[in-house]
Amino acid sequence: MPLSARNHLKGEVTEVVLGTVTALITVKVGDNLIESVITKHSAEELKLKKGDKVTAVIKATEVMIQKD
Repeated sequence: MPLSARNHLKGEVTEVVLGTVTALITVKVGDNLIESVITKHSAEELKLKKGDKVTAVIKATEVMIQKD
């Protein structure tokens, strides 16, 4: 599926926390963790669970860069 988002980060789900309406999904990408809040319905529809291989697609108008 073509997308306009340019940031596609492959990773593994490390945690799924289902709430009443939303779900917190944590994805490990390399040494980093990315957290996403999606609808509970979407998490259930995707059948997301710990260990799943996923791609975090990020489209943002602002991405901050810090130099170490």
